[in-house]
Amino acid sequence: MPEGFAITGSVAVVTGGGSGIGRALCHALAQAGARHVVVTDLGGAAADAVAAAINAAYPRKPASAMQLDVTDAAAVARAIDTIEREIGPVALVCSNAGVHAGEGLGDADAWRRSLDVNLLAHVHVAGAVLPRMAARRSGHLVITASAAGLLTDFRCAPYAASKHAAVALAEWLAITHADDGIAVSCVCPEGVKTGMTRPDSIRTGAANAFLAPEDVARAILDALATRRFLVLPHPRVADYEQRRAADRETWLERMRAVRRKLTPTRVAS
Repeated sequence: MPEGFAITGSVAVVTGGGSGIGRALCHALAQAGARHVVVTDLGGAAADAVAAAINAAYPRKPASAMQLDVTDAAAVARAIDTIEREIGPVALVCSNAGVHAGEGLGDADAWRRSLDVNLLAHVHVAGAVLPRMAARRSGHLVITASAAGLLTDFRCAPYAASKHAAVALAEWLAITHADDGIAVSCVCPEGVKTGMTRPDSIRTGAANAFLAPEDVARAILDALATRRFLVLPHPRVADYEQRRAADRETWLERMRAVRRKLTPTRVAS
């Protein structure tokens, strides 16, 4: 088995680090011994708050904050350049920012927003950091997708399609850059209790199936230790994916039945 990623002493960057899974990841990386964690978020104040909380907990002050729009390729490139110049070589990037935009088929704005954040942001991050990692023959990129990227989300086409695309991108990167000494992981959680969680998710789903962001962060750190590609904080997603691949027609019919059960009023209308 390939040697796992060494968090201790590393410089790590987390996008979408101001809340949810990103915030939990920043804290987990600092606790695991990262030399420096750069908390990036579209909301500068949220990133500042997370970095301040981490620095208050550790005398070595291992965090800093950066406001970053991950949909801006030039801004992402500048951010990585600044971090490498002022802090050190980036060994780990957790490309974690995401949105759940739109309803049903969605409108053009929901599709643009979903693709910009849930797919193209990962492209921008990969383009900025992977050439540097390849030159050093080391590094790890973590892409946060969703169980919807392996299965679907029948409530929201832009989310389901953009997360499927994120999984495909992660697979492509893992294949293409393996010989460069770079590992890629793709995180596909099911329900997680974050600010992005839709109210109807908890109302119609099993509340005890929803993990805390800290649970997902622990699963990601476990994957780093083994350089594992697919990270499934909800192990049952693997079973669902196997059923889908083995008999697509039956899986589709079961998903239709679930949709009818969970959204009877909408379906009837």
